[in-house]
Amino acid sequence: MASLADHIEAYIKQQLQRSPNQILVLNRAQLADAFSCVPSQINYVLTTRFTQDRGYVIESRRGGGGYIRVVKTFRGRPKDVVSILQQIGTTITDKQADNVLVALTDRSVITAKQGQFIKGILQQELASSPLDSAGLRASLLRAMLVVHLHEPRLEGGVRT
Repeated sequence: MASLADHIEAYIKQQLQRSPNQILVLNRAQLADAFSCVPSQINYVLTTRFTQDRGYVIESRRGGGGYIRVVKTFRGRPKDVVSILQQIGTTITDKQADNVLVALTDRSVITAKQGQFIKGILQQELASSPLDSAGLRASLLRAMLVVHLHEPRLEGGVRT
């Protein structure tokens, strides 16, 4: 069962897709009323699910005429993918790795299934490794993504 945060996130992403310029302007109080929640719940969704790591920029102005502007910064272009790969660096936390996978999934660079597969490999390899987990995680993630980006698409297990 999806949580309220999942519903709010889905709504915002749906509205962004409908926007021709990938920019959405929201009113926090109106959105909270629409979902029958407190405005801090909207803040929570925005700060945890619409992060820069996931390819979003949030601008806000508080007060009576306040607004929240959500801007989708990546649009699946090759330079964006390179930028995401560069964000990995030499170390990466588990949360940052999740954000990278979500950003790549949102931009249709990888499928949700591929993202889960990569996440599973990272968890399995790190669980049995006595090495620096943040460094190993970054190395494995970068290697898997680079191979994926340079490999011809596979459909039904056969190269196309």
